[in-house]
Amino acid sequence: MADYLLKKYLPRIEFDSYEDFHENYKVNVPENFNFGFDVVDEWARVEPDKKALVWVNEQNEEGVFTFADIMRLSNKTANYFLSIGVKKGDVVMLVLRRRWEYWICAVALHKIGAILIPGTLQMTKKDIEYRGNAAKIHTVVCVNDEFVISQMEAAWDTVPSLKNRITIEKREGWKCLADEIAGFSEDFPRPTGNEATALDDIMLVYFTSGTTGMPKMVAHNFSYPLGHILTAKYWQQVEENKLHMSVSDSGWAKFGWGKIYGQWICGAVIFAYDMDKFVAKNLLEKISKYKVTTFCAPPTMFRFMLQEDVTKYDLSCIHNCGIAGEPLNPEVYKKWYELTGLKLREGFGQSESPVLLATYPWIEPVPGSMGKPSPGYDIQLIDADGNTCEDGEEGTIAIMDVKNHPPVGLFVGYYLDDELTKTNLLGKCYDTGDVSWRDSDGYYWFVGRNDDVIKCSGYRIGPFEVESAMLEHPAVVECAVTGAPDPIRGQVVKATVILAAGYEPSDALTEELQAHVKKTTAPYKYPRIIEYVKDLPKTISGKIKRAEIRATDKGN
Repeated sequence: MADYLLKKYLPRIEFDSYEDFHENYKVNVPENFNFGFDVVDEWARVEPDKKALVWVNEQNEEGVFTFADIMRLSNKTANYFLSIGVKKGDVVMLVLRRRWEYWICAVALHKIGAILIPGTLQMTKKDIEYRGNAAKIHTVVCVNDEFVISQMEAAWDTVPSLKNRITIEKREGWKCLADEIAGFSEDFPRPTGNEATALDDIMLVYFTSGTTGMPKMVAHNFSYPLGHILTAKYWQQVEENKLHMSVSDSGWAKFGWGKIYGQWICGAVIFAYDMDKFVAKNLLEKISKYKVTTFCAPPTMFRFMLQEDVTKYDLSCIHNCGIAGEPLNPEVYKKWYELTGLKLREGFGQSESPVLLATYPWIEPVPGSMGKPSPGYDIQLIDADGNTCEDGEEGTIAIMDVKNHPPVGLFVGYYLDDELTKTNLLGKCYDTGDVSWRDSDGYYWFVGRNDDVIKCSGYRIGPFEVESAMLEHPAVVECAVTGAPDPIRGQVVKATVILAAGYEPSDALTEELQAHVKKTTAPYKYPRIIEYVKDLPKTISGKIKRAEIRATDKGN
């Protein structure tokens, strides 16, 4: 049964080179594709004992689920959802961290044709109120976490559309999912007629974890999972019947990238470590114990794992390491390779897309580079006037002509906001807002978000290059580079730093770090201000909130 489902959707699976891949990779999108029926239930039909999910938590509780299990439980859940009024087109928010119930509920919602919105544990009453009213959320399913429950209950009366509140454990005033679904049928026939899902129906909405402004509602239709074949098969290089682990909470888009869609289409087994908090040595232990074959995590996690004695753990099980969520600093790449022999393969994309740029199998990783464009996406760099950039010139990454040639997996608009959709998606291109440059070999190099680029004394300075230089120094575990106000230069480079164990803030260390940056990159880029902190402000998806640092420096 090797590549059974891939053969349904890809005319060709194997390619001889990146050029062959970029030119000839195509996806056949069925007219009424539905991930729940056409992937989960299809695997359950042809290979019912095939493992789908291995789940473990901090208390060493474990669950192993086959595709037949996922089909059976999702059918019971779908029947239950229908019984409480959830129907096609209704919006349901799941706040389930990494609990195994997320996969069951998500598949059930896809089968019904309801719209899934993932939510994170950090949402406050204000966040829930905004999301609930913006998306007209009908039902919520939550973990039984005191903070989550308290914020949800505080917001409840401010969201008139909310009808049902469900948690995964018994709790007064809430319905218990396990108890509720127990009596429902394990059969759920595929809906027909008006109740059937169409390819253009909205399947999933992500609230973007932007560093400025209110989150936008990024809408994906039912073809979205097929876009992640690129992500799983060709970037993460998942292997059928082998464990794949992407470190992500179910509340943000990286979960969709790495923990369900492309991986299950490829027949891989999802490994879910439901950690209470990230502890590097615990993560390394789980990878080693469960023999994870393919692994993907943000650079921050690799940085903290490198603070441990990595050689104590048997990581020979890993065949491929991916990295995403933020740019990869070359120093992290070099240290990980020295200790494990594994080359980190970077991928770039957004909540709006699958992987857009990546170090694909035929491409030799170049430390610090994001790799090359994905097939099916006409990716160009454009300047402030909308003109395409030449090699060596900085521009924002743009996907061209999406109005006439929408790529598989790209978002289809902003939910309930036609004007924003028209402005951002139906013009000449979709501009990601991420600044990059391309070298003569076709590799792309990240500079920073448009808003993050520092303008100092006539120079344009990208924060990523300075951060990479800082991270080469052993004293620095994590660093955020921003522009701080300056009456003479307009802005100066500021580094906000978390120090490694054994180092303490001092004037001497500041001078040492400044001298290090001057030697490592262009001298004018060195941080004139260095602030030492215990934590950096981050979005719920783990990205550094440079805008918050800038606002604090301005006194806002």
